[in-house]
This record gives sequence, C-alpha cells and structure tokens, in this order.
Amino acid sequence: MDLSHLIAPSPSPNRPLLFSDFIKPSPLRLANPRNLVTVSHSRRRRFNHGRLKRLVVRGESAEQSSGGAVVVDRSVFGEKRELSGLQILAEKLSPAARVASSVVIVAGALAAGYGLGHRFGGSRNAGLVGAVAVGAAGSAAVYALNSCVPDVAAASLHNFVAGFDDPMALEKGEIEGIAKRYGVSKQDEAFNAELCDLYSRFVSSVLPPGNENLKGNEVETIIKFKNTLGIDDPEAAAVHMEIGRRIFRLRLETGDREGDMEQRRAFQKLIYVSTLVFGEASSFLLPWKRVFKVTDAQVEVAIRDNAQRLYAFRLKSVDRDVEEMQLRSLREAQLMYRLSDEIAADMFGEHTRKLVEENISTALSILKSRTRAATGVAQVIEELDKILAFNDRLISLRNHSDAGNFAPGVGAVSLLGGEYDGDRKMDDLKLLYRAYVAESLSSGRMEENKVLALNQLRNIFGLGKREAGAITLEVSSKVYRRRLSQAVSSGALEAADSKASFLQNICEELHFDPQKASEIHEEIYRQKLQQSVADGELSQDDVSALLRLRVMLCIPQKTVEAAHADICGSLFEKVVREAIAAGVDGYDADVQASVRKAAHGLRLSREAAMDIASKAVRKVFINYVKLSRATSNRTEAAKELKKMIAFNALVVTELVADIKGESKETKSEEPVEEKKEAIEEEEDWESLQTLRKTRPGKDLEAKLGKPTQTEITLIDDLPLRDRTDLYRTYLLYCITGEVTKIPFGAQISTKKDNSEYLLLNQLGAILGLTGKEIIEVHRGLAEQAFRQQAEVILADGRIDDARIEQLNEVQKQVGLPAEYAQKIIKNITTSKIAAAIETGASRGSLSINEIRRLKEANVDVSTMISEGLRENLFKKTVDDIFSSGTGDFDEEQVYEKIPADLSINPEKAKGVVHELAKTRLSNSLIQAVALLRQRNRAGVVSSLNDLLACDKAVPANPLSWEVLEELSDLFAIYMKSNPSSLEKLSRLQYLLGISDSTAAALRDAGDKLPSIAEEEEFVF
Repeated sequence: MDLSHLIAPSPSPNRPLLFSDFIKPSPLRLANPRNLVTVSHSRRRRFNHGRLKRLVVRGESAEQSSGGAVVVDRSVFGEKRELSGLQILAEKLSPAARVASSVVIVAGALAAGYGLGHRFGGSRNAGLVGAVAVGAAGSAAVYALNSCVPDVAAASLHNFVAGFDDPMALEKGEIEGIAKRYGVSKQDEAFNAELCDLYSRFVSSVLPPGNENLKGNEVETIIKFKNTLGIDDPEAAAVHMEIGRRIFRLRLETGDREGDMEQRRAFQKLIYVSTLVFGEASSFLLPWKRVFKVTDAQVEVAIRDNAQRLYAFRLKSVDRDVEEMQLRSLREAQLMYRLSDEIAADMFGEHTRKLVEENISTALSILKSRTRAATGVAQVIEELDKILAFNDRLISLRNHSDAGNFAPGVGAVSLLGGEYDGDRKMDDLKLLYRAYVAESLSSGRMEENKVLALNQLRNIFGLGKREAGAITLEVSSKVYRRRLSQAVSSGALEAADSKASFLQNICEELHFDPQKASEIHEEIYRQKLQQSVADGELSQDDVSALLRLRVMLCIPQKTVEAAHADICGSLFEKVVREAIAAGVDGYDADVQASVRKAAHGLRLSREAAMDIASKAVRKVFINYVKLSRATSNRTEAAKELKKMIAFNALVVTELVADIKGESKETKSEEPVEEKKEAIEEEEDWESLQTLRKTRPGKDLEAKLGKPTQTEITLIDDLPLRDRTDLYRTYLLYCITGEVTKIPFGAQISTKKDNSEYLLLNQLGAILGLTGKEIIEVHRGLAEQAFRQQAEVILADGRIDDARIEQLNEVQKQVGLPAEYAQKIIKNITTSKIAAAIETGASRGSLSINEIRRLKEANVDVSTMISEGLRENLFKKTVDDIFSSGTGDFDEEQVYEKIPADLSINPEKAKGVVHELAKTRLSNSLIQAVALLRQRNRAGVVSSLNDLLACDKAVPANPLSWEVLEELSDLFAIYMKSNPSSLEKLSRLQYLLGISDSTAAALRDAGDKLPSIAEEEEFVF
C-alpha cells in the first residue's frame, strides 16, 4: 500500500486511500495529542527547575529558543492503576520476602495436607494424598502470587510516572529501581510493554497537533525521556512506526479535507522528529519506504519543510540589532535542524529583506501621506538611515574573522524576490531615493558619507547606475541652479578673480558633473538670448548683458555661436521662408527690408545667415528637380528647370544680396573671378559649339545686368550623376528646341536662340558643376553624336579618302577635337576588325601567317581572339605541319615562335604537339599502307614523310604490322623516291623494323614493282 500521500507536499483531495492488510490495531492506547499542557515553572511543588533548563537549546533561554520549554503534564499517562487481590500482597512484599513466603506457604500446605489426610484417612498413604492435594493448592497460590509480580511492577511503574508532577524530572535510576524492587527485568514482556506505552504516550504528547509547528526542543526532550526509560533504539523505533500507523488511521477516520491536511502535517513532523532522534541509524530503524510506501525524496521534503519552519521561528528573534552570539546560535540551530546552507542562506536573506521592507513601507506611508507634517521628511530619512545602519551591520558581520561560524546568508541586503521587486514598485523606491538625495543636499553641499550612503541605498533598492544618476542629476541640478543664482545675485561670482575656479568649487561641493554644469550654463544663456530677441532684434544693451553673462558662466565662443545660430537662426529662417514664399512677383521692397533687418538686427554672421538661407533655398531647388523628373518628356522637364533658373535669378540672387547688404548696382566680383577661371578651363574646348554658346558676349552681358548668385548650389544635395543628367537634359533641350506633337504621330521642332544656352550656364552654377564637369557633359554629347554618324560611315570597317572627308565634316559640325575623333574612329575600326578576326578564327579560315601580318600592323590579337580559339588555331597549324607531306619539323618554329605569335603558354603548346604527334604517327602508317594498295606512290611518300615528321616531334619505337611484305614495299618506294636522303631512310628503316639485309636486297632489286598476282592478294 502506498502511503506516500501522507507527506506529499501538494495533496489531492480526490486521491483514493487503500488500507493495508498488515496494519493491525495496536494494543497500546493512543494518547490524545491535545493533552499537551504548558505550565509555569512554579506550578508543581516537585518541579525540578535545574533539569528543565537543560531542555533549552544551547545559547538561548527557553523563551528565546522555542517559545517555552516542552512541559508534559502527568495526565497524559492516564490515571493510576488500582491493585487487587494478590497484586496488593505482591506489591507489599519484597523479592526476598516473596520467596520466603512462597516457601512457607508451600511447606505449610504440605504439612497441613498431610495432617488432614492422616487424621481423616487414618493411614500414611491418606496423609500423603492430603499433602499432595493441599500442597498443590499452596503451590497454585504461590504461582499466582509470583506470576502477578510483572504486572504489579508494570502497574507500579505506571503509577510512579503518572504520579510524577514533571515527567522530565524522572531519572534513569528510579526506573531501574522499580524493576529491581520487584525483581523483574526490563525485557520482561509486561514491563517492557509498559515502558513502550509510556514512551508512546510521551512522544504523542510532545509532538504538537497537525496545524501547530514544532517548538524546536522536541527532539532533545524525546531523547532524554527515552534514555530515562532505558528503551533500546529498535524498540523505540517500533513505537515511532506505530504512531505513524495511528496517524494514518486517524486520517482515514477524519474524512474532511481540513482534517486530512492536519494529519498529513502531523505525519511529516513525526518523520522529521524521528529522523533527528535516531540520527544516522534512522535509515534502517525507520522503514518509512517499506511500511508506508514513501520515497526518499518525500522523506527529504518532510525533513526540509519542518526544518525550515523551525529555522524560520528561530529567525524571528533576529532584529536590526543582530549580534554575533545570535548568529552563532542560528548556525548551531541550523545544523541541529539538518537544514542545508543554501536554504538557510535564502531564509536569512528573506528575513532581512522583510525587516527592510517594513522600514520602506513605513517611509512610503509617511511620504505619500496627504497630511504629512513638517517632520514627515525627517521621519522618512530616519527610516532610510535604519536600513543603511542595518545593511552596514550585516556587511561588517560578513567580514568578521569568525564569519564561518555565523548563520549562512549574512551580507548586504537585497530586495530581489520581495514585495518591492517589480516595475510597479520601482517608482516608489525612486521616490525614497529622491527624498534621500534631496536631504543629503539640503545644506547646499554633499558630504562624503552621504555619497557612500547613496551608493549603498542604490544597491539595496536595485536601482541601475543610469536610473540613480538621473535622479541625483535632477536634484543636484536644482541645487546647483540655486547656488548659482545666489552667487550671481550677491555679486560673489562677478567679484571672483577666477570664475572657472569659483564654479568648479561649487561642483566639487555638490559632487556635480562639470559637463552637466556647462549644459546648465548654456541653457541659462539660451533663455537670456530668447528673452532678448523677443522683439526680433538684439540691441546693444542686450549684447552687453549677454557678454557679461557669458563671461561669468565661462561659456565657450563655440557654444555662444551655436546658441545664436539656433535661436536667432530660427527667427531669421522664418523671415527667409516668408521671402521665398513671396515668389518671383512678391519679392518687393518690404520683403527686402525685412530680410535686411533680420540679417543685421539679429547679429548673425554672414556665414550663419547664408547657411540658413541656403537650407531653405535648396529645399525649393530640390522641389523643382523633383517636378522635372516627374514629367513625361524632355520638353516639360526643361520647362521646370527653366522655372528654377528664373527663381534663382529673380529671388535667390536678390535674397543673397540683401543678406550681404549689397545694393542693386553693386556687382559681385566673385562670379567674375569664377567666370575667368571657367574661361581658362574652356580654352582647350573652343571647338565645342554648345559650350561656346553658354558664354555670353559683352553686349549680351550688358543687357543681362547683374549676374546670378553662385553661392547656393545643389552640390551637396545631389550626386554628380544626377546633376550631370539634369544639365544634359537642358542641353539637349537647347540643341533640339521645343518639340510639339501634332496629329498622326508627327512632331514639330521649334529652334531656340542662343539665349537658352545662357540659362544653361546659370543652371550649371545652380547644380554646382565645375568647368571640367560641364566640359565632360558637352564632350560626351559631341562624342555621342560623332560616334552615331561615324558608325554609319564605317559600317564595314574600311577607311578610304572619301570616308575620311565625311568624318572630318562631321567632326567640324559637332565641334569635337581631332584627337577624340580619331580615338572614336579607331575604336570603331578596331571593333569591326576584331569581329572579322573572331569570325575567321572560329571558322578556321585564319592562318598563322595572317596572324603575323596583323601583329605587324599593331593589332593586339590576344584581345580580339579568345584563348580557346587561339589554342584551336595552334592545333590546326601543327596538324597542317604533320600532314604537309614534307617530313620537316622545326622545333624552334613550333615550340617558340608560333606560341609567341598566338600568345599561348609554351609548355601547354608543347603538350599539344606531343599529343598530336602520337596520334598522327600510327595514322600515317595506316594511310601509307592504304595508298600502297591503291598504287599511289606519291601519296605513300607523302604519308611516310608525315610519319617521319611525327617521329621528329616525339621519337617513337619500331612500328608493328601484320604483313611484313607491305612494310618492305613502303621502304622500297620511299628509297627509290628519295635515294639521297640517307638520314630519313635510316630512320624509316628503324621505324618499319626492316633489317639491314632486307634493306640491301631491296636496293639491289632496283625499280621492280610488285607483280599483279601479289597485288591481287592485297585486295580486300
């Protein structure tokens, strides 16, 4: 039967219970566990005060360690037992008297029986019979008297213990004296049963009810009583197991959930106390697993849970004034309770956290109270100081030399895992931290001890450095502003010899970051500047006041300029936007006056004012560019760009002049200088008609008047490619004119005069194009036009005088310099030639001699013919050499010159030659035999020459052939056709395997040909 549910940590009310067959009712009576009565130390006259004090855990008083010592009332053992009959006699007699009385009774019975028998029987035999009968009766009486002695001894023991006011005051000698008095042994069944019954009653009374926790001294109390009774551990363990069975039976009888939980807790406490009572022997003396079907893990859970409850009870005595002795006592209690260091450390940390949380809750309730008195803040700080003092105390104890004997977990306090460990509570902790920071700075300076206290408080609250720093910065910034205001109003800052040292001292006293102080200075300066420009301009008095403030606060010039650019710039930007919004027609004298007033009245530098105006103007330029790109054709795009050019000439140019304070008659010298520089760059490109038209003549310059501005451009807003594309679009518009579509798909092009090119020049300035970049655009268009016409003229890649004249005429029309025209012509002819060469190489119609002629004409063959085609051409050339029929093979020509002409790897070329030679060698022999059978002497000689050429490339071994006569005929024919070439004849003789005698016989045979009969044998 599985009884593990008795100690399961999470019981289920629906779990069925099974009754084991081997669990039988115990003859021992179950003592009522509720009979535990706690009495005062003076209630009974026989109470032994000295012995009771020994029950208390070492190092603590009874009240401190367990909330009062366990005192067992004598009523738990039941009422005294009354003796009857022989038991009274046996109780009065000592063992010696009982023996003497037994002898006297038996002897008297025998004598009386014999006398009665002899008297009434009249014979000796009758007397013996009477003696036997009466002696037997006497013996029975003696036996009855002696047999009741163990029961009398057990009853006496019971009455003795039950009549004792304090069972814990019993001594072992007194129990042994009872056994000795009646002459019985402790192992006697009745006496031992009484001992076990007393022990069972005592243990049941010591263990608290299911819903009550252990006091902590139950184990020591039970051990002492067990030793007093003198019960052996196996017998005592059997009593503990029997108590467990009783608890289980009570659980079955209860039936409700509350009672079930109560008995479950009682069973867990029994396991825990029993384990501590028997120590290491409990593993085999207490078979919980076998009897109740519980696991080792469940036993460990029962031990752990009860140990935690006991340790938690002991922790209640630890307050904020914890002492070393308390920590040592806790360590001893932890070891006695068999609680692990990890759990003990967690419990100690949780206890200290709850103590701190009490202070935090008190402080928060005061801080958030609507009826907070004037002393409320002081009370909040007092609670926080208690937390810091408690934390310091724990840290010092952790660093104590005897810390190893202290309770585990002693150290800095942490709120992790507690009530204030969460985002919702973090705001409350920040309020407390802010209050402590404010109190630390209440005197106008931050002491060193307060800095350390704030760091500890931040660690306790679990605030990050950034969060705590933000709170500290916020509070200290207000204090710094107050100190700064006092220094300025009192004149102390202005009178200081070194303003920087004065401000630095304030920062050091407040532990304030100087960089943050500089930011406050800048903010103060900005506020003053904002007030000064409320009317739209800065007066001389305002400038003087700002200068005085800047000197006192040591504000750098760069920061001042940035503030003016931001504040004054925003006002000026508003004026510029209104001027731009007025448009071409609305930029009148009033707008000009407002621009001039804002530019000079706000005391902005020319660079800052131009930068602000540039941002606003460039936005408008970008808008024109977007509209131009969104159009559907080139003409509409050019019209949008023309609007941008007009806007630049009529609005932006005037705006720049007003910012600079120039009059309408004043001409800027910078555009003239830039124009001169551009003219110097364009001197080499005078032939470009479109570029020359962008430069107005003197008469046209006089009509145009003041040139347009060139300072605000789109050079930083658009990439170079986009800017050149816009310039090219308008340039094409200038060249082609305005194109108008008419019905039936026709178009009418309206030519423009050269004034459009002047607008093109202004567009280039707006786009921020340099003279070189503009020249590149014009040159690109000229090259494009020349290339299109030149490709038509040079369609077949040939050049003659007539075509040269046509190309020169086209060059003059587009105005392209001669060197660029020649480069285009060369590229066209080269590409045409390259295509022809590539085609010839792929078709195999190109020879090595033609390749050499092309190289002599400075044609780079390697770039026109791919490597694969060049390798194929080399193979074809070598194959032609092996099939030429001359028998010649020039190694230098094949291995060096031809690969060099074709730009291929010589080693790779050599491998190709060897591979071809090996293949052609055997093929040449087969071809020679075939021609021999056809009676083609010239062909035979040619094939044998090819054989010799292959042999020169790759020297071969003698060849084999089935018909030796044919080899002789081949040698004879070659010998007669080349009688003077002894070297070739000798090599051929070797290759054909012809002996010297056969060769000599063939020479003597002369010019005789094979007979007709022999020829017929060769016919297949």
